[in-house]
Amino acid sequence: MTYQNTQLLIDGKWCDAANGKTLAVHNPATGQEIGRVAHAAIADLDRALEAAQKGFEVWRKTPVVERGKIMRQAVSLLRERTPQIAALMTQEQGKPLAEAKGEIGMATEVIEWFAEEARRVYGRVVPSRNLLSQQLVLKDPVGPVAAFTPWNFPINQIVRKMSAALATGCSIIVKAPEETPASPAELLRAFVDAGVPPGVIGLVYGNPAEISNYLIPHPIIRKITFTGSTPVGKQLAAMAGQHMKRATMELGGHAPVIVAEDADVEMAAKAAGAAKFRNAGQVCISPTRFLVHESLRDAFAKAMVAQAESLKVGNGMDDGITMGPLANSRRLTAMAEFTADAIKHGASVATGGERIGSSGNFFAPTVLLDVSLQSKVFNEEPFGPMAAIRTFKTLDEAIDESNRLPFGLASYAFTRSLKNAHQLSQNLQVGMLWINQPAVAWPEMPFGGVKDSGYGSEGGSEALEAYINTKSVAIMCN
Repeated sequence: MTYQNTQLLIDGKWCDAANGKTLAVHNPATGQEIGRVAHAAIADLDRALEAAQKGFEVWRKTPVVERGKIMRQAVSLLRERTPQIAALMTQEQGKPLAEAKGEIGMATEVIEWFAEEARRVYGRVVPSRNLLSQQLVLKDPVGPVAAFTPWNFPINQIVRKMSAALATGCSIIVKAPEETPASPAELLRAFVDAGVPPGVIGLVYGNPAEISNYLIPHPIIRKITFTGSTPVGKQLAAMAGQHMKRATMELGGHAPVIVAEDADVEMAAKAAGAAKFRNAGQVCISPTRFLVHESLRDAFAKAMVAQAESLKVGNGMDDGITMGPLANSRRLTAMAEFTADAIKHGASVATGGERIGSSGNFFAPTVLLDVSLQSKVFNEEPFGPMAAIRTFKTLDEAIDESNRLPFGLASYAFTRSLKNAHQLSQNLQVGMLWINQPAVAWPEMPFGGVKDSGYGSEGGSEALEAYINTKSVAIMCN
């Protein structure tokens, strides 16, 4: 699919911004401008809000079975259009074409699951103390939703929010990322073409601060959902709180990886390495702090280096590429700073640690050894293809280090011991833990963090509760 300019979606129609303003979109593999995206102004937001309110009144009265049929039709269209949409995603985000196709495949799993799970959002009858009275608990959609999503997974960061909203009867306005606008537009296009009524879904781009500052306080919006950095998330959550809006926050992480003394080293390196370098490390649940038992240091480091050096880095549109560029030049600068700081604090570079070439945002898959706790990479999320390794003596020591930071999104562990697995599951302060496997974020499982990594879930039945109001009804039958 040839990359084209991206429009706004308002009241079921694709349109340019009212003032005609656009922003450039660049291919991170080449640095070249490949298209433009419409830049919404306040007038566009007002139209989107009015449409969302009208759409909500229609959608909330649509039977859940009918909502599910439309959602499943959107899935059929997404599967049919996967090659074209994946090509757009790779051009604007950089990830290899196979990863882009995989992201769309997971999106279809998410939509199908929420479409089915919505049938099981039950109220209940509560036995009354008065036999002439009936007591009911009803579940109502919370109302129009404002969703704010980042560029690292242009479709999957939206699809969890939108699927939960649509399944429960809410309308939604998506503020998608300006860096990667075309693939989100194709996601919403599939829903429009599947028959979602006008106004039920909307799509805007523009100035993130201006859009959030306008949508969050607006009386039409009843729920906020955000994926992004912890500092921005705290600002948006505070704003939502000021206006008594419900909020779901999926924020930054700094996932520890504990390789216990009894771990299968080759399996640990393979699983953790695959998770580490997926999407060039630009993943909120990416493994970052590798805590390896001192007896396994050399073997694990060797295996991780082999994993990193086996990757073929290049333009994600080319055959055989297994890691694409970083999404923007800011990430190149950050990777260089993390590397220099780690070396300054005594670490050594086992492989990588430098930019590849002079065009495009390519950075070599990097493994750092003997990383100090004082180094930047062990305290701030690198969000890039960088594995930082240090050793530990006891499992308690590794758990203490894992819990040291204020983040608590995801973690990984490798052990052959059921006792160790139990200790890790009981004591790691995170929302998600994968033991002896890479992350697989299936839609039926909760997805979210604790501490500074946010609150609420974007997976499992817990995700639906965030889009529902509970109403207590008592009826006297005279």
